[in-house]
Amino acid sequence: MTAAPVESTAATRASGSSFYFAMRILPAAQREAMFEIYSFCRAVDDIADGDAPRAERSAALAQWRRDIDALYAGAPPPPLASLARAVKAFGMRKDDFLAVIDGMEMDAVEEIRAPSFDKLDLYCDRVASAVGRLSVRVFGMGEEDGIALAHHLGRALQLTNILRDIDEDAGLGRLYLPREALDAAGIASNDPATVAAHRDIDPACRMVAARARNHFIEADKIMARSPRRAVKAPRIMGKAYRKILDTMDAHGFAPPRQRVRISKSHLIGIALRYAFI
Repeated sequence: MTAAPVESTAATRASGSSFYFAMRILPAAQREAMFEIYSFCRAVDDIADGDAPRAERSAALAQWRRDIDALYAGAPPPPLASLARAVKAFGMRKDDFLAVIDGMEMDAVEEIRAPSFDKLDLYCDRVASAVGRLSVRVFGMGEEDGIALAHHLGRALQLTNILRDIDEDAGLGRLYLPREALDAAGIASNDPATVAAHRDIDPACRMVAARARNHFIEADKIMARSPRRAVKAPRIMGKAYRKILDTMDAHGFAPPRQRVRISKSHLIGIALRYAFI
């Protein structure tokens, strides 16, 4: 079995992403590399979130591991030829691709329900910060600040996603709110639907939101001291998701919730501001 083919243009897959405008403002080579990273992430995420039996999902992710191994051995499967060129051009590391697959496997093997803060942090590192470590090489950031930015911004974005998607995740049988936060709020259940509907969920969510906000603050410090050209895209990503977090914080997290979305016009405005000003 070979990996599912990446679409003929990775940009097509990326066009529906909230990160699309951040990627679009990059120079052509960087833009195409980011589209390839996104396309890879989307492909493995679709496997983890799919309806196939767990054994099939695990097998599909294992095939992706073999395909990444082949790519780094100089013999990429034909669908990964464009990704291979991007890897070579920007020095992306194999371990980061494999970490993303590890994160998707956490979702595929069993539904995550009320993990410890430590397990949640590991999950965030794999599914978000590892993507950041791939991305900062494309952005041209220095090693130390690039890894630090990936650490903080990746976690900030993923924790914001978790808070935004509580109801959607509950529908999939998943609960990413950490056990320590639920205990502090007096919620003993690990059942996703029960927790999502719980009247005392707000303080548990705010504990997670505080962590996300601290990561945003640290990410902003790194970007403030970095060359502007290297942080245009992550600034746009960060500002968009900080707006989502602030909006959720203002509305509160108690049910019923409406999923917060950023309008296309607002995203364009953020992109224009940080691309040209």
